[in-house]
Amino acid sequence: MTMSLTAVLHSEWIKIRSVRASFGSLIAVFAVTQAVTLLVFATVGRAEAVHGEDPVFGAFYAVNFAQLAAIAFGATAVSSEYAGGALRISLSAVPHRGLFYAARTMVVAGAALVVGLATAFVSFFTGQAFLGEYAISLGAPGALRACVGAGVYLALMALFAAGLTFLLRSAVAVLSLLVPFILIVSFVVGDIAGGAADWLPDRAGRQILYQDPPGGVGPWTGLAVTALWAAGAVLAGWWALHRRDA
Repeated sequence: MTMSLTAVLHSEWIKIRSVRASFGSLIAVFAVTQAVTLLVFATVGRAEAVHGEDPVFGAFYAVNFAQLAAIAFGATAVSSEYAGGALRISLSAVPHRGLFYAARTMVVAGAALVVGLATAFVSFFTGQAFLGEYAISLGAPGALRACVGAGVYLALMALFAAGLTFLLRSAVAVLSLLVPFILIVSFVVGDIAGGAADWLPDRAGRQILYQDPPGGVGPWTGLAVTALWAAGAVLAGWWALHRRDA
């Protein structure tokens, strides 16, 4: 008997929600962002508003931390399948690997998108509440675009990590690869390679957060570049799941 996509989606969401590491990482996307936003804007918010170069980008400073939580969510939401033979059980329940894979990646992307959008909008309004006369509204140039784009960016980074985890079968391996890449390698490449770094997944996607993007890649083009990186990882993950034994 073949399960419907709706039933598989529901079961995949229950599995992700029941794993503390993955669900905790999803909650951390929101919680860490709000904590950092409160800390930064309550202490140096007005100074940044006066002297900052881009008021919209400054409003999303905490996304630098949220993206790490999003990556952790995408990785742990998949790696649980490779612990204790869980993948064999999942594929026994849903023998069609394509259906299983589609459902898991859709749940990861959907959950990350919902939380990412909530995180972006709440963070924006929370930060601006501390700026008084220097606050910008959602109608300011680039503000609404950045709120929506930040949520999409976080979802894409979670999906990027999920695809890589299906490929590498380890959250530790994916986090060991992506976290240093975002925190260190991306900046080093930017200093050495200049404009070529604008096409890296994190730097390209974050162009959407600027009122006036500084790179050679436009805001929506940059987000599309990140989407291509995520799509490549998802395809690689599907290849790995299809070709390897559970």
